[in-house]
Amino acid sequence: MQRPAIITRNIWILSLVSLFTDMASEMLYPVMPVYLKSIGFSIVLIGVLEGVAEATAGLSKGYFGKLSDTTGRRLPFVQLGYALSAISKPMLAAFVYPLWVFFARTLDRLGKGIRTGARDALLSDEATPATKGRVFGLHRSMDTLGAVVGPLLALLFLHFYPGQYALLFLLAFVPGLLAVALTMLIREQPKARRDGAAAKPGFWDFARYWKNSSTQYRRLTGGLLVFALFNSSDVFLLLKIKEAGWSDATVLGVYIFYNIVYALAAYPLGVVADRLGMKRVFVGGLLLFATVYAGMAFASAQPVFLALFFLYGIYAAATEGVAKAWLTNICERKDTATAIGTYTAFQSICALLASSMIGVIWYAVGPAAAFLVSAVAAALVAAYLSRLQHQPFG
Repeated sequence: MQRPAIITRNIWILSLVSLFTDMASEMLYPVMPVYLKSIGFSIVLIGVLEGVAEATAGLSKGYFGKLSDTTGRRLPFVQLGYALSAISKPMLAAFVYPLWVFFARTLDRLGKGIRTGARDALLSDEATPATKGRVFGLHRSMDTLGAVVGPLLALLFLHFYPGQYALLFLLAFVPGLLAVALTMLIREQPKARRDGAAAKPGFWDFARYWKNSSTQYRRLTGGLLVFALFNSSDVFLLLKIKEAGWSDATVLGVYIFYNIVYALAAYPLGVVADRLGMKRVFVGGLLLFATVYAGMAFASAQPVFLALFFLYGIYAAATEGVAKAWLTNICERKDTATAIGTYTAFQSICALLASSMIGVIWYAVGPAAAFLVSAVAAALVAAYLSRLQHQPFG
């Protein structure tokens, strides 16, 4: 008898959808601050814009994840979420009024919030507990590949058409539109609506899942969120090498190098996680994070920085997809989107706090102290998680 494929049709389609969507987003990510300043946004207003956008994405992940489980549907949330993100790209080219830019950027992040829990649950539904590492690893690999191709396309375009930001936003709509078209090829087997679920859940109902969830879910998620409180934006790593005297082009090149390492390592590490266990790979990733941040506190030579960013790519590959695979293995299948949505909602809040806290430490004490605080926190969380025991659901 022929063994069923581990990487199914739906998994390939969802991975390609993420590749094209991230390509569209990352075409704009490097130039967004420059564009916003060119149309009159101050640094403070840019910060407010990004804060509102990310808060929208974070909080909506929990609500729409719960709604997906309640209705027993995944695909409508996936399709709507990717459609909103695609539409937001040409909207940024239409008008330059601050309120309109806020609306377009928030719409993009709302799309991410709508689709995240349902998409990850759909990936989980296509896998077994023994194959989730490689399934989520492939998805992260393809998603990150988009983060490599997108900036390269943006650099190439701006080399020939400097300052043509509006046209770049229109071009970014093309891969976004391809992603939406691909979602039409996904096939879903609708699940039964929950008993008594005629009414939609309240916006904060997802948070009740934390209270009602299993002890192992709370223990694992608690550790992940403590780490998130000290896992600040990658901007601080790039700022460190910028202050070491690297040019803007070289800094962007290092960021692309990191994403290439991440993309290449995500699937193989997913395979390793399936064979050796999610916990071992994830804890190993946290120890790499601690090594990188401790190294950043004292590094000054270019070869050392390159080595640290290589290790940072391995860390990301060992943790991002593996964390979701681990979570879906310890929750009931009917709660998958809620479990992912609850975690990612709280993670977004922690990420905002982390960047603020590390920024304050950087300003008040110095970059070395900021990096060392994160390194110590990661090592402590690794020690905590290594002691956890769990029994996966079938």
